[in-house]
Amino acid sequence: MAKALEGKTIVIGGSRKIEEISLLIEKQGGKPLSRPLQGTVFLAEKEVEPSVMKFVKEGADWFIFTTGIGTETLLRIAGDIGEEEAFLRRLGQAKIASRGYKTLNVLKKTGLKPLAVDEDGSTQGLIRSLEDMDFKGKRVVIQLHGESAPKLIAFLENKGADVETILPYQHIRPEDETVKALCGELLNDQADAVCFTTQIQVRSLFDYARKNGLEDRILHAFKESALAVSVGKVTSEALRDEGVSRYIAPERERMGAMIVELAKYFDKASTS
Repeated sequence: MAKALEGKTIVIGGSRKIEEISLLIEKQGGKPLSRPLQGTVFLAEKEVEPSVMKFVKEGADWFIFTTGIGTETLLRIAGDIGEEEAFLRRLGQAKIASRGYKTLNVLKKTGLKPLAVDEDGSTQGLIRSLEDMDFKGKRVVIQLHGESAPKLIAFLENKGADVETILPYQHIRPEDETVKALCGELLNDQADAVCFTTQIQVRSLFDYARKNGLEDRILHAFKESALAVSVGKVTSEALRDEGVSRYIAPERERMGAMIVELAKYFDKASTS
């Protein structure tokens, strides 16, 4: 009996747990191909300290947290410079918004109660929760992770907010040669699926495609030949933002579940 991924080349866009994901693909009969699109996310501690101090001194009307690890890191940085108590006091004076269950769990440990929370783990869900809020003339600080959030920032600025961002973790793009190789494989029908495990991987691919005039052709490839596979809601949102309408994602946001979902998709396609 043929395995679900027999004869399929499955690209892995992540840079973590490559061996484990490759083994899962191979067990299903597929050929894993590593094309790390993640780049490097590094802790920008010294760059962030002035922003933390500014918030401690001046406060803000709103503070929006978007990742659990970023929230934890800001609290730790505030502690390292002897300002954790003052940082938490300023947060207590601001209105808080939170995206993602991990972020919410970190905030709960501090006793902070967000006024706005997404309903689905996505940035768009967070925006929906903020729709009825008054931001005109308000100072809003957003904690981000690795990259900007253009839709969230545009939404707030359109409502009249004065937006500042804090990125405790910053992003260095992947090697152009890696992304170039993947684009070639997509355009030459040499990839049956591409597995994305973070939104940064999606952005890296499409930023390169736009820069090199390949965006329409890459979108066509995802529509006609290569299947986009997302690990969860935030990554799926990034795919939709870039115009990818044909993708699959597991209900349980785990890498193993993503490969199981992929195998189910091709198994069903082969029998239909």
